[in-house]
Amino acid sequence: MINELQMLEKEEMESEDLESGDLVQHPQAVETLFVNEFIDGILDPQQKMLGPVKDGGTIIANTTPGCWGPMLTPTIRGGHEVTKPIFVEGAEVGDAIVIKIKSIQVTSIATASGHDEVIPDRFIGDPFVSVKCPGCGKLHPSTVVKGIGRQAIRCSTCDTETSPFNMTNGYTMVLDHKGNIGVTVGREGARRIALDAKNYMRTPENSVQNPVVALATSDLIGVMARMRPFLGQLGTTPSKAMPDSHNAGDFGSFLIGAPHQYAFTQTELDTHRTDGHMDISRVREGATIICPVKVPGGGVYIGDMHAMQGDGEIAGHTTDVAGIVQLQVSVLKKVALDGPILLPNTEDLPYTAKPFTKEEKRRARELAEEFGVKQVEEVFPVSIVGSGTSLNEATTNAISRAARLFEMSEPEVMNRATITGSIEIGRHPGVVTATFQVPKTVLKKARIYKPVKKQYD
Repeated sequence: MINELQMLEKEEMESEDLESGDLVQHPQAVETLFVNEFIDGILDPQQKMLGPVKDGGTIIANTTPGCWGPMLTPTIRGGHEVTKPIFVEGAEVGDAIVIKIKSIQVTSIATASGHDEVIPDRFIGDPFVSVKCPGCGKLHPSTVVKGIGRQAIRCSTCDTETSPFNMTNGYTMVLDHKGNIGVTVGREGARRIALDAKNYMRTPENSVQNPVVALATSDLIGVMARMRPFLGQLGTTPSKAMPDSHNAGDFGSFLIGAPHQYAFTQTELDTHRTDGHMDISRVREGATIICPVKVPGGGVYIGDMHAMQGDGEIAGHTTDVAGIVQLQVSVLKKVALDGPILLPNTEDLPYTAKPFTKEEKRRARELAEEFGVKQVEEVFPVSIVGSGTSLNEATTNAISRAARLFEMSEPEVMNRATITGSIEIGRHPGVVTATFQVPKTVLKKARIYKPVKKQYD
């Protein structure tokens, strides 16, 4: 009896300790984390993250195709199907996470894309977020793919065609990985691919999206394009739940006053977003991204891989593909950022922003001495990401972010971007980078000198 009482008291004490947090066991951080789990389109800081992965550790992810597949799948509520966010050991609010893209490998054999138009009676407020079946009226209906073609996506409940988007001009493209080339196919080729859609798209087993190649679109035939894959989505979790494709100032503006549960005010959007949805083609193998931490652990997420894209993504969509991504992540303590910083590959920098050669530096010193200038700045290139409802607003956002980070006036940032850099379009209508050469002393004060030097040294 005494032994039983002692055991009960011990269990009660352990229960109290657990409630107080004294005995709570946190998962041990791993050196390498393999990721093949995805969200339903909503980046929610309250949801449990994967990991943790060690500070300095590696993330290897099998990512799903981006826009069109999720857009054809009403149960996905964000327009994309990105990985579950990943907790990075030691990352606290007010820090930053440095993400080095070690490799990007496309696994899809074919894909399809095109310009879209919305179908008004099939959504409430936002066709990416709140889809309604036009037949039974069900919100976020589950769907099945019946046959191929533009009528193939149908409600599981009432068999009504359900996609809220129509592809006004579309194409199906086959990919040659060895030659890094893609070619659009005709009607018979598109039909052949559509009949074996998931195999050609190579969608990961945990993905729930309907494959876009099932539409069998073939408006463009025999168009050749060079492959250079990059990540349209790479960033950290916002501090308020929002649809993944809306985590930027342009798409995010659709949430302002929206008639669904993810409505934001402009102030809330500016406060909580992390601009992880960039669609900047320079976010590719070899590049580095420095991302803000707005929730404990950062919540790194990955997705929306594209096989190729010109600046602007002017059609609204490009060649979404599945792929394997390898990233290395590390924490920068006490580096509070408003949005991401991109450190592109040297070859992707504007001519005026490329690192100076030894000969250029020597000639500059000689010229400076001739006119009494005692010291020439030691500088490195940096690209500050900005977003907004228009390209003008995005540019203003990038310049103001740079001014705050580097403690410069906005006119000084504009001058430096004009003569030592450029304003480059990521996505139309509203994602840009303000790229310019930044003095070493300024980078050190902003606490980002080490990753910048590592990228360009």
